[in-house]
Parts: sequence; C-alpha cells; structure tokens
Amino acid sequence: MNHSSNPKPKDMRSWIAQLQQAGELIRVDKPVDPLTEMGALLYQCREKAVLFENLAHGWRSLGQAPANVRQAALAFGTTEEKVVPLLAERLGACIPPVMVEDGPVKELRFAHGEFDLTELPVHVAGERDGGPVIGSGLVVTKDPDTGQRNLSFHRLQIKGPDKSGIFLVPRHSWKNYVKYQARDEPMPVAVIIGHHPLYYFAAATSAAYGTDELEIAGGYLNEAVRLVKCETVDLEVPADAELVLEGHVPPHIREEEGPFSEFQDYYQAGTGKNPIVQYQFMTRRKDAIFKSLQNGSEMEGCVFHKVPMSATILRRLRDVGGGPVLHNVMAQPGIFAVAIQMTSRFYGEAKNLMMAALSSEYMHPKIVIAVDADVDIFNHAEMMWALATRVDPDKDVVIIPGTHNHPMDAALPELSATGAGQWQRFGSKMMIDATIPPATDVKARDNFERVRPHRPELRLADFAAEDSLSLVRALPPKFFGSKLLG
Repeated sequence: MNHSSNPKPKDMRSWIAQLQQAGELIRVDKPVDPLTEMGALLYQCREKAVLFENLAHGWRSLGQAPANVRQAALAFGTTEEKVVPLLAERLGACIPPVMVEDGPVKELRFAHGEFDLTELPVHVAGERDGGPVIGSGLVVTKDPDTGQRNLSFHRLQIKGPDKSGIFLVPRHSWKNYVKYQARDEPMPVAVIIGHHPLYYFAAATSAAYGTDELEIAGGYLNEAVRLVKCETVDLEVPADAELVLEGHVPPHIREEEGPFSEFQDYYQAGTGKNPIVQYQFMTRRKDAIFKSLQNGSEMEGCVFHKVPMSATILRRLRDVGGGPVLHNVMAQPGIFAVAIQMTSRFYGEAKNLMMAALSSEYMHPKIVIAVDADVDIFNHAEMMWALATRVDPDKDVVIIPGTHNHPMDAALPELSATGAGQWQRFGSKMMIDATIPPATDVKARDNFERVRPHRPELRLADFAAEDSLSLVRALPPKFFGSKLLG
C-alpha cells in the first residue's frame, strides 16, 4: 500500500488547536447533559466554537466549529470575503486519497455487543426533536455496479444500542441504496464522526454522481486523505477520524423518523417513514472527541452547506455570457436564497446570471438576488437596503412557476413522501434584480452613488479620549455602509 508523506495530517485535533490560537474557542469544563442541556448551549454559540470537556462516560465533544462563515474561512486559511472565490478555485483541484495500513481511528475496536450508541454524547437539538440525532455523521457508501465511493451528510436518529434511522434525500446515496434495494441486498455504510471541517465541506459539495468527495476533500486540504479499510464492510474511511461506525441499511424497511431541527430552522420537513441502519462494529481513537452538530439557520449545519454551494454557483457563473464582472456569491440564511455580487456590463445581464444560479448543481436556491459591489452580501441589513432602494417590483422581480425545488422546503407543496424516490417539492422560483444601471449607462448609474461622509479618511480612534478607545475598538467591523469607508 501507498503511504501519505504528510507526518501530521489535518484532523479535528489540529482544528481545535487552530481555533484556540485564533481566540475562537470556548471551553466548557462543567458537566453538561447532551439530552437536556447541550442543545441550548450550542444554540447560543453563533460566534465561537465550543468544546465540552466534561460529559458522561469520559467523553469530550466539539460543536459549532465552524459557527459562522468567518470560522469557515479560518479553516481554509483565508478571510470571510475571500473564502468562496478560494473554494471555487479548489473545486477542480481534486487529490486522490492514499491507502495506509493503520491509523488513529483504529486504536480501539468494538464488535457487535461491545458498543452502545446510547452511551455516545449524542445531543437533543430542539424542543420538538424526536430524540437524540447524530447530525455530524458523514456516511460512506458505494455504487454496487461501479464501486465508486460517495461521502455525504445524513442525520441519524438513535433508536437503540446498535440501530439508528437514516434520512436519505433523493440524491447520490439514495441512488446507491435503490440499487441495493433492487437486488434485495443491504447497503454497506460507514459513518465517520469527527474530523477536520474541510471533510465536512467536501461532503456538502454537490458534484456529479460518481465523484469521490474524499478526492474533493484532498483538494480542499491540499493533501491526500489517508484511508484505512473497514473491519466488516468493503469500504474505506479516513485514518485520522475520531470515530467510525460500520453497518448496513437493510432493503425495504422504513420506520418513523423525526422530527428534527433542520438547516432551514424548521422541524417537520423530512419527518416520516425513513430507512434504518443496523450497526455491527465501531472503531475509534483511545481519547476520541465526539463531534456535535447543531442544525438551524446560521448554525453549523447551515454553514457547511452555504460555503461550497456558494463556491459551486460562483464557479458556474464565471462563464455565463462570455465572462461577467462577478465579485462574489453567498447563500443567505436558510440557504434557499443566494446573493450574487456583480457589476453589470449590460442591461439584463443580472437576470442571465440569476437564471444560471437557479438551475445549478444544487436544489436549494429558490430565490436569487443580484446586487452591486458596494453592497455587503455578508450584512443582512445591507441586503435589505438594496432590496428597498434599488428594486422596481414591476420590472425587477421575476417569478418562474412550476419548478422542481428542494424537498426540505416546507413553504412549497409536497408531492409523494419522505422515504420514497419520488419525494419532491413542486413550486416556483424568484429572481430579484437589485443592481443599479450598467457601467455603460454612466448618467443613470450616477443616480445611485451612495452617501459617503465628508473626509472619509478620518478615523474615530484618532480623536477619541483615551478612556473611550476600548469602546471604539469594540465597534463591529461591519456596520452599515462600512464597505464604502475602505
């Protein structure tokens, strides 16, 4: 077998150290009950990551890491404004994984009957959740025809010591499952819990069916992923993960699953009869750190999807119409809306880009808003200002009826039901052109020059009293209009 030449691969330990060094980590040393207390504490951590150090059965757990796009950028070694363009460049730079004989995730091995899922620090996220749910499980499956590997997010509701539910949106893992089900065979799965966040971003990247997300992870990490063979299933998993569960999804079986706190900040979408997983083996590090993941709008589960979705759409839009002046893309709260930051060259160009964004690799975008470079797409007040002052609803808002939308969008009519391949939402999509006239129409564009203070080079810190400097330094870096001040 080949071996990775990197002596210290990026893992969850290196990520925790990076968060600590950057002042982005809160440590909780008092006892916390995952079933009754952890969800509330995670929900409050939208600015910082949190490491729980005193859980039952000797566990530690990391959550809200990344808690926001700023921390996502830290994981990629860049800034919030640059992370999406950077990721768009790395999308095409896949690095194949390498096989190794052994790794930290194999330090402890537990056969069936020697492990108990109910003793893991799996938390209850929301008030109406159906029970404790592993939200951080990255599930490895294979196409039984080609052997091609797939890595994706799936919520796993704990149903017993060796059993969980599994929620399969009709995409790539579902396609693999349908093939096994047609053969009347169980689908082998391996669930990875706990690793560097770039693995999670790779799993959330929508690529063509048959693309190995572990190769995408290698491109994001700029190093080959080290893989080891599983013990009881014909699958490979990252050698430097914290914990791996091995099992099978039996064909045809459906059980009630949910409700569960989800990325769009609702409970009900996806609730119903879904497949299950039966587990027969667990491997983990000796001092494994569990990965907790809290879902909800602008929570960690949402962040993992916002960044690669934005990067994928940005990459797609770069070639529309011969190459637009495209600055950035960012999914908005709830991730069914996307903002495109651009400078229009021609009248109508924004609509061309918005149509391309609505028909991208992702099912999520339902609403697309195009704005200019002077609008901060990371600032929701700025986005609302652009909608209020730059939109003529009669000509700048376009509704596209009769579209196939994301099945988790509870605002749209639901066809079929969860657990079935025909499950879908049939609704509409909307484009909002909040751009100003193109650069070719100088006179019309001049009407939209934003207010700037007289002598914008002046800084309050140079004038404030000494005992007020701490207050000045505490001012948020992104107050309204700050982009215009340089």
